[in-house]
Amino acid sequence: MTDSLEYGALLQLIDERSAAFGSAVAATPSLGAPVPFCPGWTLFDLVQHLGTGQRWWAAIVAAGPAETAPAKDAAQAPRELKALLAWYAESNELLLRALREAGPERECWTWWGAGMSPANAWGVARRRVHEVLVHTYDAQLAAGAVQPMPADVAIDGVAEFLETCNSTPVPWPHEPATVHYHATEGRSWLLALDGTGAWPAPLTDDAALPSASATGTAEQLLLFVWGRLTLSGPKIEGDQQVFEQLIAWEPEE
Repeated sequence: MTDSLEYGALLQLIDERSAAFGSAVAATPSLGAPVPFCPGWTLFDLVQHLGTGQRWWAAIVAAGPAETAPAKDAAQAPRELKALLAWYAESNELLLRALREAGPERECWTWWGAGMSPANAWGVARRRVHEVLVHTYDAQLAAGAVQPMPADVAIDGVAEFLETCNSTPVPWPHEPATVHYHATEGRSWLLALDGTGAWPAPLTDDAALPSASATGTAEQLLLFVWGRLTLSGPKIEGDQQVFEQLIAWEPEE
């Protein structure tokens, strides 16, 4: 794995990014404010989504190795702001407590079991860091006060997305291609797409030119792969159609 953080650092980041998320929610004039890039969602919906997710993954980690995931809690979050923020803080603490008690190596169910990210508590912690990171951006955007992301966390976020969301044995249904992502902070990643699936690949000096490339800050690249920036966001070179195909691709295992 190209950019992995230590387990303790991941838990600290979950806590820090969740605090930033709560601050963004508290600063928004209305919980009914629409959330850009989450069609049909209000800020309340975003908080409920993230809080329910923290609780669900807490239960998944606590359950240990399993063939299926436990059911999500269907209860509605409170709609009053102070109570909602307290509910979210409790949701976050439930996840952190489960992760602390489990330790990084505990195996558990994950939806990315066939990919490169490990199906264990460390993999869950890393995924939740970036889930909270991007949804904090969503909440800040709804509040009209976006703050810069920590560059090192955004760098790891690009790698994590490729290793988790763009890592699958499902055959690529188009012509084989390679995609190069280059962060202006000095980090680069390569994604290979072919009949074996989609896999992050090592960058070598003698590698052939990629089919397409995207260049920007780590934050821009992270927002791009998460669908928060369009093709007009980072600098795109090569065959733009490859990115269009990748964005539209929904592999089913």
